[in-house]
Amino acid sequence: MAVRSRLLAAGFRYRLHRRDLPGNPDIALPKYKIVFFVHGCFWHQHPNCKKKTIPKQNFAFWEKKLAGNVHRDSAAYRELEKLGWKPVIVWECEVKKRPAGVIEKIERAIIGNHRSTGNVRQDSKIEEGATLA
Repeated sequence: MAVRSRLLAAGFRYRLHRRDLPGNPDIALPKYKIVFFVHGCFWHQHPNCKKKTIPKQNFAFWEKKLAGNVHRDSAAYRELEKLGWKPVIVWECEVKKRPAGVIEKIERAIIGNHRSTGNVRQDSKIEEGATLA
């Protein structure tokens, strides 16, 4: 919710849970063709995260289930890129440990996409060096 309110305050309009896009992204900025996935570290197996641990009970089931999630995510990201969208992953532990870092990640994605697509907003409150916080 904090990320969404800051995006609105900065003048960005977004859509939630676009079912018409691969992977059903959590937040989509259609004008900039950027989508954000807010992933749980356990369910999406965040690399190098302590929450990535697979339960010992019924290990084979969980290993297959979680590997399937990761595979499905990767396929969705590739499809989005083919369609011209830039997928950005925000991890659960990032939001909890360092929310300001998540905002910086979003800013970098928006600014980077401005440059690559030439879709620069003159009225945007986010510019190089500015923050959403």
